[in-house]
Amino acid sequence: MTFIANHIKDMPRSGIRKFFDIVNEIEGAISLGVGEPDFETPWPVRERGIYTLEKKRTVYTSNAGLLELRQEISHYLDNKLGIKYNPKGEILITVGASEGIDLALRAVIEPGDEVLVVEPSYVSYKPCITMAGGVPVVIETKQENAFRLTPEELVEKITPKTKALILPYPNNPTGAIMEKSDLAAIEKVLKYRDILVISDEIYSELTYTDTPHASIASFESMRDKTIVLNGFSKAYAMTGWRLGYAAGPADIIDAMTKIHQYVIMCAPTVSQYAGIEALKSCDDAVVKMRKEYNMRRRVMRKGFLDMGLDCFEALGAFYLFPDISSTGLGSEEFAERLLMEEKVAVVPGTAFGSCGEGFIRCSYAYSIDEINTALERIARFVKHMKGE
Repeated sequence: MTFIANHIKDMPRSGIRKFFDIVNEIEGAISLGVGEPDFETPWPVRERGIYTLEKKRTVYTSNAGLLELRQEISHYLDNKLGIKYNPKGEILITVGASEGIDLALRAVIEPGDEVLVVEPSYVSYKPCITMAGGVPVVIETKQENAFRLTPEELVEKITPKTKALILPYPNNPTGAIMEKSDLAAIEKVLKYRDILVISDEIYSELTYTDTPHASIASFESMRDKTIVLNGFSKAYAMTGWRLGYAAGPADIIDAMTKIHQYVIMCAPTVSQYAGIEALKSCDDAVVKMRKEYNMRRRVMRKGFLDMGLDCFEALGAFYLFPDISSTGLGSEEFAERLLMEEKVAVVPGTAFGSCGEGFIRCSYAYSIDEINTALERIARFVKHMKGE
């Protein structure tokens, strides 16, 4: 007899954590597997956290989060995306953007509702849909389209049961982005359909083009049919602070807040005060980190191309998604053998959906020395696999 629910028992463990756990046991191994900035949280943010503790501001905040933080987020979204959200009803502070994904799905999904999932994509989407009682419906994106969602791919998967679309750009694991023109084509498909968009924009500050990040919520027809999810982990190197937010229509944010109220109460108080400081004074730190990531991105991509691996130019986040099919190995075998034979950890593309077969995800949120050493080892491994 087991007391564990079947849908939990059958849920696979994260393919990312599998390799992360193994690499810690191998002496001298280099990991390119974890999507976590290697930068320290900017000092003004840390200082605000220390000051908050010294002032004994350690009690609960309102369920929705500190009003001052919601006001700062409202200003940020207006300045960055041109979208106005009322901080007193249309913004919710969450425990990372990850909680926002869970809350959004549980607030809107009825049993049997279909949720479209763009893949390859973040490992949490499908499990969260399942736990909410929904049915994940995968839309496989393609390298020849730079892993962008096309309107044709979207239309093909829409059914009368479709309730929502998860739009994850800039994308983890591919590094793909959706520019304003790409989103305009998607908006035409969704404009007259009752489909909610859950737009995961956690990497919005990490794009490497001359044009800024765009959100589908900036289209007039989509503003009230979109939940924008974002947070502080990636842009401000604040992964452990566990701070995110959701912005969207008041009725949906209210429903999300009710769930949040019962299962979380509020996001960490110290982190919320730190988040205020991040938005007020850390723009220069974000620019500095983005420039460094961009340099590493170019170095790593050149390294893959030089060793004969096809690697499309990812323009967002801090990942590359090289094609390793020319080695004759599948993604899982490539990652496992690379770790055991050359002590480099990468994540097999299949961790992000079956269409990730033939690819690996490599993070460049590591020092340039680690990246160069890892590239040398990978090149040696690839050469051996190709029999050169």
